[in-house]
Amino acid sequence: MSLTRSSFYRPTTAAIVRQAADTALLAEIERVAGEYPAYGYRRITHELRRRGTVINHKRVARLMREGHVAPTRVRRFFATTDSAHDAPIFPNLTRQLAVTGPNQLWFADLTYIRLRTRFVFLAVLLDAWSRKVVGYAISHLLDTRLPLAALDAALTYRRPPPGLVHHSDRGVQYTSRAYRERLAANGVRGSMGRRGNPYDNAMIESFMKTLKYEEVYPRDYATVEDVIRHLPQFIEELYNRRRLHSALGYHPPEEFETMHTQPAA
Repeated sequence: MSLTRSSFYRPTTAAIVRQAADTALLAEIERVAGEYPAYGYRRITHELRRRGTVINHKRVARLMREGHVAPTRVRRFFATTDSAHDAPIFPNLTRQLAVTGPNQLWFADLTYIRLRTRFVFLAVLLDAWSRKVVGYAISHLLDTRLPLAALDAALTYRRPPPGLVHHSDRGVQYTSRAYRERLAANGVRGSMGRRGNPYDNAMIESFMKTLKYEEVYPRDYATVEDVIRHLPQFIEELYNRRRLHSALGYHPPEEFETMHTQPAA
């Protein structure tokens, strides 16, 4: 073709343009990954689209692979549930329950937060329909007062109608007389999963995993003041209002509730 070797191997204009576009997109991906360290390529794709970037998930996956952008993964475990007791157990009401709106089913659970020299504990209630955290409490002690504080916060905030199902594991805090009486006084039906089976409470177990991987472990809290300062911000501002959930069509919980509860015009 009468071409010199350098001309034959010279990159085309289209290739140069695509390489520049990939570089710009990788910078956007790294910005999203910096804000949400545990996001994989699917959530990053949806977040980029929410920000106005038209992009395919396969391209995001390729750029993340080539740019060595990977979600943060940490493996840690510590048991907080004591189900070896003789207190009354609620039957599992979730198996026959089809959730169609808010305040029909709440999941409850406890977890620990490791500090440099001690632990603090967190109780959370999650609305099953929207995945929104509706109540939480932090304490130095893992006793019944902790989940009761979270329950009171959720009841005050949501004011659910009678018939709400409250599902938890069989931990002594949730089977205590004080907790059962508080549920009954507010027209809430208790429900509990099988002993030693985390799948019966999988939705809030997933939330706890997200909390640990995306907030607690990366931030590495040193003091109780760190927890009090940063944890509410993660739950209320990031998780409830900004974090995308695949089960909600990649909408944040608060946005999902607003979309589906506003009266028709």
